[in-house]
Amino acid sequence: MHSKNFLITNLAAIVFIFIFGSGFSVIGHRGDPIKAPEETFQSFDTAFHEGADYVELDLHVSKDNVLVVSHDRNLERITGTPAIVSQQNFSYLKTLTQKNGEPIHSLDEVFAHYKDNPNAKFLIETKKTKKGSPKNMEDLLNVCINKYGMQNRVMFHSFSAESLKKESELMPSIPRIFIAGTIKRVNFEILQYVTGVNLSSNIVTPEIIDDMHYMHKTIYVWDEMNESPSKWNTLVNMPIDGVVTNFPATGNEYRNLKDKSKETSFNQNTYYFGTKDLPVYENPYRQIKTKKQVHPLDGYHVSNIINFEGQKYVQIGENEFAKATGFNPDSELLGLKPYYGAKAIYRGQQSNNYLYNDPADPDSLAGRLTINKPEKIFNIQKIGSETWLQLSSGWINSKNVLIQLNNSNYKGINSKDSYFDLTKGQRFNNVDLMKNFQFLKSNGQDVSSSKLLKLFDHVPFIVNQKSYNSSINKI
Repeated sequence: MHSKNFLITNLAAIVFIFIFGSGFSVIGHRGDPIKAPEETFQSFDTAFHEGADYVELDLHVSKDNVLVVSHDRNLERITGTPAIVSQQNFSYLKTLTQKNGEPIHSLDEVFAHYKDNPNAKFLIETKKTKKGSPKNMEDLLNVCINKYGMQNRVMFHSFSAESLKKESELMPSIPRIFIAGTIKRVNFEILQYVTGVNLSSNIVTPEIIDDMHYMHKTIYVWDEMNESPSKWNTLVNMPIDGVVTNFPATGNEYRNLKDKSKETSFNQNTYYFGTKDLPVYENPYRQIKTKKQVHPLDGYHVSNIINFEGQKYVQIGENEFAKATGFNPDSELLGLKPYYGAKAIYRGQQSNNYLYNDPADPDSLAGRLTINKPEKIFNIQKIGSETWLQLSSGWINSKNVLIQLNNSNYKGINSKDSYFDLTKGQRFNNVDLMKNFQFLKSNGQDVSSSKLLKLFDHVPFIVNQKSYNSSINKI
């Protein structure tokens, strides 16, 4: 029985690494700020309902040393009342409300509200001035986390390297993520006391992610994306650890799609043996085409194979994917060229003329190939040691048919010349002698069986000598 992982089995010399559940954490930026006022219980609840693993919130410190949940130090934008957090006691700040009627919350209030919901987790950003004020924020944060037992339900991120360093000293077991507007800010000193880096989607690259992962650091990405974002189509291809997004529902949708896939690291030079152009997609999960196409007989480096919902895709470039059928290792090029532009015919030489919808699935029977009716070969797939041919009516194993070599060029290949370019030991042994008999006869050449057998190097054809002599005597 042939393997269902046909492209993978085909290149068994490669060591494969399967990544199951290759998704990422979805973090609602200030909750879901599009559907509810930011950093309110309504916003947080909406994000959690939409599948967010964490919600992100920002902290300032009030005049009376209360940790206040707000992105802005001045609350005028979100409450309509000008009030600098550090200049007011929390007793006043909590009288200010957002558009939904919710008051400004303290971190204590947030933790108390979600204490009994173990699925509610928080990415906390410490807002610091350039001079590192307020100096007591990390100490207050440590007390609050211990009070509510939230050690396993929080992470930290910040633009302030000083804040992250202090958190590493006070709370070393809690993940700490450095927000870097530019990769130039990421240096070895900072990496000593952070567990990850948060980068803009405009600057993150697969190479940066690989470098961070090599140093055992996580990579989070942030961006202000919309509900049908083009960036998601490329971002989802990267092995990120998490994304901080204004649209957690969209992030969860893409994460779930990626979780359904199996990704295989590949790194193999290939050729595409189909006879038709293939569309190139931005990712395997959404059929969004790029302007590029895969062309017959062009060479491509396949870096990964993605198995998604029963269909295999090859990754042939950054954010470039195509359906995997027809891609074969470059080492098979010479051996497969004789099939290209040729035809397959079943002459009843044995009983197996079964056609399949999928050469990798032995249960996908599509019918049987009609006897003595040649069909053009549209695609070629090597599976282990066997070669499968796609005809108009389905896939058939090449060993079950005879091959009518093409004596003229097809897309730059002459299959008969390609056959004779192989050494005797490399040539397949199921050439259709009757077709070659007719070709030689029409050109006034010697059509004796000994002539043909000499021409084709006395290989043991499926049509044996006796049946061949009987056939040509009838023509």
